Order: sequence, then C-alpha cells, then structure tokens
Amino acid sequence: MQRRLADGRVKFRHLQCFLAVAQFGGVQKAAESLSITQPAVSKTVAELEEILGVKLFERGRHGAAITREGQLFVPHASACVSALRQGVDLLTREGGGAPASLEIGMLPTIAPALVPPVLARFAKDWPQVVVRLVTSSNAELLERLKAGTIEFAIGRLADPEKMIGLNFEQLFNEPLAVVVRAGHPLAASAASPAALPAALSEHFPVVLPPFGTLIRQSAESLLTMSGAAPLASFVEVLSVSVGRALALENDALWFVPLSAVERDLDDGALVRLPLPYAGTEEPVGLIRRTDSEPTPVARTLIEAVRAVARQRMAAQDAPPRGKPKRRAKRDLSDG
Repeated sequence: MQRRLADGRVKFRHLQCFLAVAQFGGVQKAAESLSITQPAVSKTVAELEEILGVKLFERGRHGAAITREGQLFVPHASACVSALRQGVDLLTREGGGAPASLEIGMLPTIAPALVPPVLARFAKDWPQVVVRLVTSSNAELLERLKAGTIEFAIGRLADPEKMIGLNFEQLFNEPLAVVVRAGHPLAASAASPAALPAALSEHFPVVLPPFGTLIRQSAESLLTMSGAAPLASFVEVLSVSVGRALALENDALWFVPLSAVERDLDDGALVRLPLPYAGTEEPVGLIRRTDSEPTPVARTLIEAVRAVARQRMAAQDAPPRGKPKRRAKRDLSDG
C-alpha cells in the first residue's frame, strides 16, 4: 500500500530536480540549469525525500552530497525521465507536432570535425529537431550522462571506477598534433623531432590541454620523448577557439587533438610540426548508459556518428595533413 502511494505521488518535476542536484552537487547550479528558483528546487527534493521515506542528499556548506540511497535511486530516476522523453519524441514525429529535442555531449576538441558531417546526415531523417550540444571536459560529460541530462556523449575512456554504469563503444583513434601558424619561424626550420627542445628554448608560447586529461598525458609524453626541459610557463586551455587564436596571433605552439585543427591544416592556416607522434593516439568513443535505451531520435543520430566515424577510420592511411595552401580566417567553435 505504501509503495503504491509513493508511486502515485512521485512526479516528473521531482525526478528532474533530484537528477539536477545529483549532477551539479548543489541546489544553486541545479536551479540555474532548470531555470527555476533555489527554494523551488529545495522544496521539490524535500517532497521527494518525504514521499520515498529516505534521505537523498546530505546538505552542507559545500553543497549537497548524494547519499547511498540517492546513488541507488539515480539510475531508476534517469530511466524514467529517458522513457518519458522517448514517448514524447515518438509521438512528436508521428503526429507532426512541435519539434523534438535531443541533448548530447561532446568534447570541444572533437566537435569541430565531427558535428558538421554528423548533423548533415541526421537532418535528412529528422529535419525538425532541436539539438542541444554540450561541449565540456570528459569528466563533466560523464557526470551529465549519469545524471540523465544528456542522451549520450562522444568522449574518451575514463578510469574503470568512473565508467560504472556506462558503456564505451570505440569509434576511432585520435592522435596528437603540435601546430603553429603558417609562416611561423618553426614552420620552415623544424625538420626533425630534435627541433622541439630548441623551439621551446626560444620562448615561444606553449598551449597545452588541461591537466588530468588523456591528451595532456600524451603531450607530456611527447615532450619527454623529444628531450625537452620542463616548461617554465605555458597556457592551459580546453577551448579550441582560444587555442587557435593563440597559435595564429601569438606564435604559440599548440598541443591539440588532430581533429580539432583538420580544416586549418587543410587550408594552410596552421602547420603540423614533424614530431614522433606514434603512441599519442587515444580512443574516442560513443558513451551511453547501460540501464536505458536511446530514443528514436537519438538512435538516428548515433547511426550518423557511427557512419562518420567509419569514414574517419578509412581515411587514417591518407597522406599527412599540414601542407600550407592559403591563409584562412575561419574560426572554429567550441560547440
């Protein structure tokens, strides 16, 4: 009897607020993400705790820490929200009503190369869909996926404890690139891996991925293999547009995943330095929850991602990129 009563009283707004607080670890950011007030979020979560008869969060000065009971409830709450979205999207397409929506996540260094061809394929089957793309760090994407605020993510394989409840399907390998602007002093003189230590000693700015990311580990390995001394200073940034600006305008050496600069290498705006990149490849894959099925809209987008990934894999043996052609002024976007 008590279980029936709880089932009937739990509403969609309860699950939304609960998942948002679980994702962001606090009421304030949860309220901002839902575009409602903090008191409304607190009240809704308190109602859910009363209905379920358990404490879902431990409130403190540093936010709201999810309890063991809350962790147990997350996948089920997420599955309910996902199931409802599937039903709405299905009826939307069949009934020709308002546009369906789809929330996905992707690394900002992957998005510039992957998003245009994927959405071009996707739009052929779903011309009236609002696609909300979240570009963020891999850790943030995994948290959003576990909280159910995105359908799937395109990212990198994390440590086993961070992948609990998630499935990783490898799509392609992503190598590292060290690039400079066309006309940079190193573009003509850097003819061998031995040129990197000398380049760094000339005090050109260096742009690295954030500490803790897999691509940063590859960058540090490359520096070590090249015999470069520890860097005295560098810029640490994940943003593609900022890294590109520093390379084009400040003569920076930019350590970046190759896909983020493909167009600029093809256009000749940037040049890839000839360094020993073997072993810097990191797998990029489709990451999904193991306890939920994708919506019809998401399934179509996933198939588009797989198709584009197959094309990328087939092109891996193509000639190296980076031969200067012409200076381009196109800007890349983080999302």
